[in-house]
Amino acid sequence: MDLAACLHWLLAPASGAAEHHIAAWASWHGRLMVLAWAVLLPVGVLVARYCKVTPRQDWPRELDNKAWWHAHRTLQYAGLAAMGAGLWLAWGRGGGATAVARWHAGLGLAVVALGALQALGGWLRGSKGGPTDAQGLRGDHYDMTRRRIAFEVLHKGLGYLALLLAAATVVLGLKVADAPRWMWAGVVLWWAVWIAAFCLLQRQGRCIDTYQAIWGPDDRHPGNRMAPVGWGVRRYDAAAFRALLYKARR
Repeated sequence: MDLAACLHWLLAPASGAAEHHIAAWASWHGRLMVLAWAVLLPVGVLVARYCKVTPRQDWPRELDNKAWWHAHRTLQYAGLAAMGAGLWLAWGRGGGATAVARWHAGLGLAVVALGALQALGGWLRGSKGGPTDAQGLRGDHYDMTRRRIAFEVLHKGLGYLALLLAAATVVLGLKVADAPRWMWAGVVLWWAVWIAAFCLLQRQGRCIDTYQAIWGPDDRHPGNRMAPVGWGVRRYDAAAFRALLYKARR
């Protein structure tokens, strides 16, 4: 297959139709939702899970590196803004939809609801506390109260559920739009890269407990005497962390 034929095949709709037509609102709806749920929000998840302690940070001498928090918050808010704009473009335009389109709309609304719950949960996560908090030592996060534990369980669980549903919704959206093959290939390639990065960083042990990232490994902090919340979350002492960095840099 020569280059021209390859380009023609990639630009053609996945159904094999000769031409691809889609309304402007639907095109922009798709772009915004893919930007939100296939790019910004998943990258924000990677940052929050694996970048709480950076490779050049002298942990535990240097604690509470907020770079991950600012990046995570910026990416999530940007993703939710793109999601809201995409929802606005598609609202009330589902008349005469096919069964696949109805599934796409239903799953899309579920994803939007989960996104809104994630934002609300962030505002309701409780106080921080700890030795450096001007408001006082006691706090929901420092003391790992039931409120904080519930927030972490729900925020992490619902976040990953939202990503799974979003991936399915994007696939259905491509089907509804009879998107060109290059769009299918691009989405599949991007998710493959994301999954590979997730697996690599997890295997390297980079999913460090938020509590330790902020306050260090000392057992005098109450949260360090409790099990970390979430799957695959790691805790280290200073020597083990230095060994982790040495292994990652090899």
